[in-house]
Amino acid sequence: MTRKMPPAVREHAVQIAHHEMAHYVIARALGFETGGVTLTVTMDLRHQGGASISLVRSISSMEAMREHLEARMMVLFAGAMGQTLASKPSPKKIVDKSKATAILKGEFGAEQDYAKIRELRHLLRNITYPDTDPASSDRIAAELKEITERVWFRTQKIVEALADTITELGGTVVDGMVIVEQWGRAADTYEVVLTGEMLERLRPVQAIPSLTVASKS
Repeated sequence: MTRKMPPAVREHAVQIAHHEMAHYVIARALGFETGGVTLTVTMDLRHQGGASISLVRSISSMEAMREHLEARMMVLFAGAMGQTLASKPSPKKIVDKSKATAILKGEFGAEQDYAKIRELRHLLRNITYPDTDPASSDRIAAELKEITERVWFRTQKIVEALADTITELGGTVVDGMVIVEQWGRAADTYEVVLTGEMLERLRPVQAIPSLTVASKS
């Protein structure tokens, strides 16, 4: 069915599939439980996608909370980064940092991810620097910047290390898309639903490594 998908629609679908699979892959690598992935794309390039990720974790210390917050920020950053990965074969897939930033800030529809990141980084800063004077605005801004840049850099390294997995799974998502029959009007929507069980059976998913927020991979 995807062979009949118009090139512009397919290219858009690939980008959004990379976005959702980057969320999924990085979440699994960092120890989150994952479920299914869905994607819907219309002929006029509207889209809706989702990767099911469980946020339930046992947190028994402040250090565990800090690691959880960093990991969650990394999962959120990963979507925009994954969306910039080239779909065509290349010697090394790299993140387009300026485009990823634009995606996060709302130019391409990921503003909800960015809103969550902005809240999480404040909570992470509050935990990391508990004795900060609320009036020390310059210091707070510098600490937020340091946290954001550090987590961004770690995420970028992991996304690039797992780029082939992300793009391969993104291709699987798009290849599974079918056009939806719609009563009374022309069908104009392609969609796919990959359940958690379906994804678990895929070789690239089974090969996703276990990493930590401090991983150098």
